[in-house]
Formats: sequence, C-alpha cells, structure tokens
Amino acid sequence: MSEPSSPGPARGSVVLRRAGRWALRLAVVLAGAFLGILLLGRVDAQIGPFDATVAYRPLGGGADLDVPPLGALQVDAFDGPLRLEIQLSRVDEIRAQALATDPTLLDGVVDRVSTDLQDAVVRVTVLTAVAAIAGAMAAALLMLRRRREVFLALGLSTALVAGTGGLAAATWRPEALLQPTYTGLLVNANSLIGSAQDIVARFDAYRASLEDLVTNVSTLYSTLSALPAPGGATDSVALLHVSDLHLNPAGFDLVRQVVTQFDVDGVLDTGDITDWGSEPENQLIGGIGGLGVPYVFIRGNHDSAVTAGLVAAQPNATVLDDSAVTVAGIEVVGTPDPRFTPDQDATGATESLEETGEGLAEFAETFPSPPAIAMVHDPKQATPLDDVVPLVLAGHTHERDVSELDGGTRLMVQGSTGGAGLRGLQGEYPEPLTCTVLYLDPATGVLTAYDEITLGGLGETEVTIERVVVPPPGDGSDGSGGDGSPDGDGGFGTNGGSGTDGDPDGSTPPASPTG
Repeated sequence: MSEPSSPGPARGSVVLRRAGRWALRLAVVLAGAFLGILLLGRVDAQIGPFDATVAYRPLGGGADLDVPPLGALQVDAFDGPLRLEIQLSRVDEIRAQALATDPTLLDGVVDRVSTDLQDAVVRVTVLTAVAAIAGAMAAALLMLRRRREVFLALGLSTALVAGTGGLAAATWRPEALLQPTYTGLLVNANSLIGSAQDIVARFDAYRASLEDLVTNVSTLYSTLSALPAPGGATDSVALLHVSDLHLNPAGFDLVRQVVTQFDVDGVLDTGDITDWGSEPENQLIGGIGGLGVPYVFIRGNHDSAVTAGLVAAQPNATVLDDSAVTVAGIEVVGTPDPRFTPDQDATGATESLEETGEGLAEFAETFPSPPAIAMVHDPKQATPLDDVVPLVLAGHTHERDVSELDGGTRLMVQGSTGGAGLRGLQGEYPEPLTCTVLYLDPATGVLTAYDEITLGGLGETEVTIERVVVPPPGDGSDGSGGDGSPDGDGGFGTNGGSGTDGDPDGSTPPASPTG
C-alpha cells in the first residue's frame, strides 16, 4: 500500500501565486495612484495677493515653497511619501491694490494669507486623495480587467491614503517651520531677513542723522551762492534732477530741502520712485503736490501704471510718455522704461530699451528746434537720442555718471536719490543719496552749470556739493578734467555739520571729506 503524496509543494505554490497576485495588485494600485496624483493632485489658488499652485508630489515628505526664479524654501515638517509643493507664480496687481486700499484688509493680511493657504491645502488634500483612489481603480480596471480587482483596488488605495495621512499627522513637526532650508538665490535669505529686521531698528537713527545733513544743505548753499552765477550776468533756470527714490522717506526729505533752499524752478524725476508699485508705497507720492514747483516724471522699471497715474494726479505733476512739457521755458521730452520688473506677466510684449529711445528721438525731431532735455530711465535708452537733443537725463544704475556721447549729446546718469531705497541699509554703510541741480540758459536751454549734491549715511555722515561749470559750445574744451570728470568750479563738504569753504574764483578743488 503506497503512502499519500505530501501536499506541501502544492500549498507552497498556491501561497506564492496568491502573494504574487497581491503584489501585482499593490503595484497596479501604486502606479495608478501615482499617475492620478501627478495628473490631478493640484489646485490653483489665490493666496492673499498672490496667484499660486498648490500640489502634492510623490517626493518623500515635507513641504516646498517655490519662488521662481529665486529658488525655494524647504521645510521638513512631516514624513511620508508625499511632499506638499506651493509655487508662487505672480502678484495680482488688482488684488494687491484692493488689499492695500482697505485698511481693515491690510491690518488682517497675515490672517488672510494663512486662511487662504489653509483652504488651498485642504482642497488639494481632498483632491489628491480622490485622484489617488480614482487612479488606482482605473489602473486596476485597465490592467487586471476584473470587476473584483476594481473593488480590491478601492480598498487598497483607501488604506494607503489613510495610512499616508496618519503618518503625516503622527510625524508633524511645527518647530521645523522655524528652520527652513533655502536653495537657489534664496540661500542668503537668513542674512537678508536679519538685515531687513535691522533696517527697522536702524532707520530711525539713519533718518535722524540725515535730517541734520539735509539741514546742512542750506548752510552749504549759502556758501555756494558766493560763486559767480552759473550763467554769468543772465539769470539761470534751475531744475533738480532726481532718480531712483525707491520709497526712501529720507530721499523725499532731501528733495523738499533742495527745492526750497536752491529755489529750483522744477523737478525732473527719471523714475523708480517706488520698489514694487504697490498702494502702500504710493502713499508717499502725495508729498509731490506739496513741493510747489512743477514735477516731471517718467516711469521706471519698478513703477506700475497705477503709480504713474497717482503721480499724474498731483496738481503740479506731469508724467511723460513719448510726450513733452515746458518747465520755466525749457522744453522737456521723455519716455518711460518699457519694463515692469515686479510683474513680468503684466508687461506682456514690450518694446526694447533701444526701441523706446528711437521712438522718443523721432518724437523730438518733430519739434521746430530740438528740445533742451530728454528724460529716460535706463541709460541704454539714450543712444538713439545722440545728436538729437543736447542733454539726456537717466537713472537706473544707482551710479552717478556724466559723459558725452559720440554725437556730442551730454548724458547725465543720476545716482539714487533714495540711496537705493531702504535696501541700501543692508550693507555695512548705506548707499549715498544723490541729486543734481541743473542750471540752464533761459533763452537757449543750454546747460551752463550743475551742482552735484551727495549725502552719506550711517558710518559716513557727510554732505558735499560740487559746482561744475559747463564750457560754452565751440570753445575747444571737452568739459572734462584730467581725471575724466567735468571741470569743477568749486566744491564744499561737511562732516557732521562743519562746512569747508571754497574759493569763489573756483581755484579751490572740490572737497573730499571722509567719514
């Protein structure tokens, strides 16, 4: 009588087959859930004034905040197979204006952003869960082709989603929010944030020191007025050239003082009066109306259309856009910067810098006689104006420079009247504040002289004024000194309030005070 065969191998093969089927089911569920999340696990959201995309990605826990093209901020806030990604795409100018215009909304902006972000995360979490389950079921139906497999996929994917959520909740680390990791250009964010906090603490002292220096402009001008009149016996038209105020209240203080003490006939602003063109920044623009003299403005790459409109609404202001204005008998033309840096999407297809210069040159050539001054923001816009107008004013670079173009046109690039804005406080020493008083012949509009005014800040408490006399046309002089700078007729400086007198005959070289 033979013994029965052992059932071991048969049972083992059954177990292996069942394990293989479940492994296949799990692989199909994971693949389907993965594809479902990639395709559907995202939402577009409005987070305060920002347009953003919020999504889960199978990248292994934590959260990323992407700020293209600057980089990303990463937070290891939870564990799990899914990472939360938030990408800021643009600032919506209309929502930003509405937010800033309503004081009640502005006061609660942090709460509003937090609420919007929380709502977006809840929506994307629900959508991701549904996308994962739907993707798993669709994959099971397509690959396994049995109704029973679809229900099994539903159960497996639901368990996986619940497990992922439970793991994230169990490993939630709120303290990680205070220790983010930065990538890209944001690697310096820690130092930048520290500097931004320092700005708040330092600005009161900074402005207090500048108030003393701005007051000294009056004292220095009294000395400077002893020099011969820039235009000889003929009275001159005095115009103040400012640029790149970048929202610095101390820069506006300087403009007010110079307008009063130098008795200027008008102000020419070559742009970037703000940083982002937002409504809170625009509140300082109201001071333009109190200057009491014509204010001519062209939009810089940091100024929005709203900013330009608010400047134009001031009772004494004119915004040039391939247009002209006459100030104290001096014809001035100007064109804006075609860019708007804070929101590239809002700019759309724009002219190049050279094209805007060419357009302004064509406009200037329609005049019976050339306009005395052309205003642009970026010096790159000035080249087409060479030999079309005698004087071009620009800004943008934050570096003062006076040069002569090939055709004889003088290009005067202003530094930053706002000391590069409050960002100028982030360095070891704040950027200097600069402006220039231009003296022009009222009959011909020819530049006869100019006063370069420079104010230092913390660590370099000084104010200097340098008078530069422009040689008359055709006298054989190129208007430059031995160092390549225009010949100075006299210069005066002060360190913490003590002036340095210069010779009225211009024989004394410009002062070079040190902090």
